[in-house]
Amino acid sequence: MIELEDVSFGYGGRAAAPVIDRLSLRIADGEFVGIIGPNGAGKSTAVRLLLGLLRPDRGRVLLDGRDLRSYRQAELARRVAAVPQEEALEFPFSVEEVVLLGRASRLGPLGFEGPADLSAARAAMAQTGVDALADRPFHTLSGGERKRVVLARALAQDAPTLVLDEPAAALDIRHQIAIFDLLAERNARGATVVVVVHDLNLAAAYCQRLLLLVPGRPATIGGIEDVLTWRGVTEAFGADCYVGVNELTGRRFLIPMSPRHRQR
Repeated sequence: MIELEDVSFGYGGRAAAPVIDRLSLRIADGEFVGIIGPNGAGKSTAVRLLLGLLRPDRGRVLLDGRDLRSYRQAELARRVAAVPQEEALEFPFSVEEVVLLGRASRLGPLGFEGPADLSAARAAMAQTGVDALADRPFHTLSGGERKRVVLARALAQDAPTLVLDEPAAALDIRHQIAIFDLLAERNARGATVVVVVHDLNLAAAYCQRLLLLVPGRPATIGGIEDVLTWRGVTEAFGADCYVGVNELTGRRFLIPMSPRHRQR
């Protein structure tokens, strides 16, 4: 279980205006939770707090009842795998070498990869469709290819919790669906998934609960039907939209609308 207890954080310390303000959230094992909200609402900040990359100005972040700060780095890496919004690697790693970095917390005392590590890395590359790129230098890849490689690294980590910041950004529709199908499969096998989602239709199609962050307002936490309402979306994003129900899936879908459309 991941818990945020009355967490606040602002860049610049306690004196700064909080980006996250008194947020309390409990994510149970095996949940698929989406984090949504307009630009600048604090979605990536919430992810960094969940991963222990930022320390709250107030409140606590707990993993399985323990303060996140009490975990050693390798211990935490065996429990939580991360996909950041952007990945900057300074060394000319190949794709396979990047994915094998996900096995670092599971290596033996000499730090060499064994057959199990290579097998996990290659399986993750196949799942994300980057196995044919194994020998390519990471820095030569397109933005979408890099996203899939970084996701493969997280999958190779074999952690029970995945925390991802816009994993489908820069991907075409086919790869967006493939990535979220893969996350849904992991979730069905018991993994906890927490994901920042820019596309509200992906959030509606795959997530079980949503955390909606809006600057200057208390966070909204609830099911798809509670959060993705016409009023909730238009007030949060400052844009009109049509909210309907997909007859094939029974899930909600959204179509953004310009005010000009309403006048016709």
